[in-house]
Amino acid sequence: MNRFGQLIIGPPGSGKTTYCHVVSKFLESIGRKVAVINVDPANDMLIYKAAVDISQLIKLEDAMSSLTLGPNGGLMFCMEFLEKNMDWLLQQLSNYKDHYFLFDCPGQVELYTHHNSMKNITANLVKYGLHLCSVHLVDAHYCSDPGKFISALLLSLSTMLQMELPHINVLSKIDLMVQYGKSLQFGIDFYTEVLDLGYLLECLDENPITHRYKKLNAALVSLVEDYSLVTFIPLNINDQQCLLRLKNTVDKANGYIFGSGEERSVQALLSSAVGAEYEHERTGFIRDTYSDDTQEHDADSL
Repeated sequence: MNRFGQLIIGPPGSGKTTYCHVVSKFLESIGRKVAVINVDPANDMLIYKAAVDISQLIKLEDAMSSLTLGPNGGLMFCMEFLEKNMDWLLQQLSNYKDHYFLFDCPGQVELYTHHNSMKNITANLVKYGLHLCSVHLVDAHYCSDPGKFISALLLSLSTMLQMELPHINVLSKIDLMVQYGKSLQFGIDFYTEVLDLGYLLECLDENPITHRYKKLNAALVSLVEDYSLVTFIPLNINDQQCLLRLKNTVDKANGYIFGSGEERSVQALLSSAVGAEYEHERTGFIRDTYSDDTQEHDADSL
């Protein structure tokens, strides 16, 4: 029987553990049996009940102390150790038949850009019969700075190419965009749809420091635009409408087919049909909810 799951990846602080906790509850509420798998040995503050925890195989502190490694080196060693002990992980997963898997992964970005352990671990999971989609979380605060946003775009692109999975980029903590609203040069659609990045170059040119690297910035932006692969799904983890839209996108990416019972559960939960959406419907409610225009309108009505 085919089994499905998500590989939750992204930089530290992007909200991976919170995502796994909230999304597991959401999926359970519509009828899925969910197992959350913690493969981050540095995550010792779990807010969910892990079905499988890598700490049962290896602990980051043990790797650091026994091999005299720092946190980054210890984390990479742990992933290499897991890669060599895939039989342990596969045996643990076999105890959860008919479950939908959420893999809470480490936050060290090197593991998804050029180090091969996570790529090989994922390849073994796919060979095992799992239909996986990588969900790459990027904190929305990167939108407040053109240079940081370009960095996030490059990270997303390199991760997509390295992991070789169906891939979805998520702009997490979109509800905090209200805090960044006055510092955003463009509307939310510009960042989610990754529109003409030439405008970002103009913003960078206004800064005397980044202006010195005009040709380098232009080359980086051109690289992202040439591939035309990077867009973002906006996410407020506390908004069930956001969760539903992201669930639909992930299901489409990894080929998950839900039954009529699950569809009825979703309809009862949100009073809306599950199905395809036009592009403006995908992000329009985010723009209406969190854009500066909405804030101004609300202020005028007071």
